[in-house]
Amino acid sequence: MVQSINTARFNTTHLDQLAADLNRDGICVIRGLFDRTLIEAWAGAFDALFQERQQRPGGVAPRGTARGYVTLPWVSPFADPGVFANPTILGVLDRVFYQEYKLVQLAADIPMQGSEYQEIHRDFRPLFSDQIVTPLYALAVNFPLVEVTAANGPFEMARGTHVMSREEGLAKIQAGDISMEQFYMQPGDVMIRSPLALHRGTPNHTPQPRPMVVMGYIMHWLYTHKVDLTLPQAYYNDLPSEIQQLLRCQTVEKLPDYATETYVNFKY
Repeated sequence: MVQSINTARFNTTHLDQLAADLNRDGICVIRGLFDRTLIEAWAGAFDALFQERQQRPGGVAPRGTARGYVTLPWVSPFADPGVFANPTILGVLDRVFYQEYKLVQLAADIPMQGSEYQEIHRDFRPLFSDQIVTPLYALAVNFPLVEVTAANGPFEMARGTHVMSREEGLAKIQAGDISMEQFYMQPGDVMIRSPLALHRGTPNHTPQPRPMVVMGYIMHWLYTHKVDLTLPQAYYNDLPSEIQQLLRCQTVEKLPDYATETYVNFKY
């Protein structure tokens, strides 16, 4: 198994700052967290998976014109505790989640040539209403499998809108008070963001798909019927108990040969 790099260089001060950025802006970026050899292994496996999924009805969930979403199977190289239980990532999550949290999602968003600007949206609703500020109860951890440039569909987000009502955030964006910022990333960079922050996908003008892995972490009490993790029972049994506790998953003796994507409605 290809492992992530030594994360000792991210000390307590670094983790505190990343958590502060996340609380304030709704996003933080960890540069160079994963080794490029790990990303190369994921990229090669993803390319083969995506080609197969595109040929199968329901194998890719639509995310707009020439834009798709694919759940990653729990097999090598994707089934890597060095990634989904990475101590630096969990160190940030521990600082912003004040109760137990679970990993519930491992997938990829893929804008392709011909994709367009998405409507500005959120991935989750507020817990109660827009009149009550919602704490960070769900987070998306993203990392690209290729370099993300202005040409191939960078993620775009308005900082700080995770603590505003949707209407207020959209009004500030329209007035130019808050900009829609594009995030360029190198292979190995990791982004942690609030799905309540207003954001959108942008067009990929290149001939190559731009896969962005998403790992979804949520407070333990949140019900998430649209996403799921399915693990081989033997793999799950071999995990340390603390990693088992991190996962909200179902276990099977053998992974299904075919799966249909069900996470279709994603904008709020």
